[in-house]
Amino acid sequence: MSDESLATLLEFATDIAWHAGRITLAHFQTGIAIERKADASPVTLADRAVEQFLRDRIAERFPEDGVLGEEFGVTHEEARRQWIIDPIDGTRTFVRGVPMYGVMVALEIDGEAQLGVINIPAMNEMVSAATGLGCWWNSRRARVSDVVRLEDALVVTTSAEGLYKRGHGERWDRLRGGVGLVRTWGDCYGYVLVATGRAEAMIDGSLAIWDAAAVAPIIREAGGSVSGIDGADGYKNGSLVATNDKLGGQIRRLLGNGE
Repeated sequence: MSDESLATLLEFATDIAWHAGRITLAHFQTGIAIERKADASPVTLADRAVEQFLRDRIAERFPEDGVLGEEFGVTHEEARRQWIIDPIDGTRTFVRGVPMYGVMVALEIDGEAQLGVINIPAMNEMVSAATGLGCWWNSRRARVSDVVRLEDALVVTTSAEGLYKRGHGERWDRLRGGVGLVRTWGDCYGYVLVATGRAEAMIDGSLAIWDAAAVAPIIREAGGSVSGIDGADGYKNGSLVATNDKLGGQIRRLLGNGE
């Protein structure tokens, strides 16, 4: 395995995420057909085309690295560096012609996400980050908000119904009752909003590693924190809460994870 700097790896990741976004736009708002996977979740030709593009580019540049993607599984699982990709996060959003879907690319090194990119191609927004290099939003520095009062906070989620279905309804009720504004601008775009200071928290009750890996370095480098909905630190808990630094403790307490 080659030993590139994180800056070089991040430049590569942002480049392939941008080009992958262009592939999605060729299919966006075209009435693209939907198939159903074994778990009943939707998939399209665009999902598969984007993931294949990303896999090909990674294999060409870094043939010894592993890749884990939503559509085609894992390769080189034993590799120290693992690229984790979600070709279209928010496929349901994408097929409805709504622009708040994204391409997500992350890199784990020794089991910890060290860089992440979220490209929102239909809205011309990209956030990217790597450990120690800061978080960037369309080439300008991104920071979480400095909101300190819960009554001023905006909290976003992908699906309130999903939180109830997964047994988090009581947590969600406490949270939404304690903050100023709640919206369901979810999927990866919710995390973009937190990283860029436009929302104070984003919560998902259930998500896969390819939904979460890119989020962790982005939020942390923007000055925020990530945890599971049960308060466990990190992004590998099957759920995710991202917050700004000022309100993290208060939000965790509302979720029943008192300090």
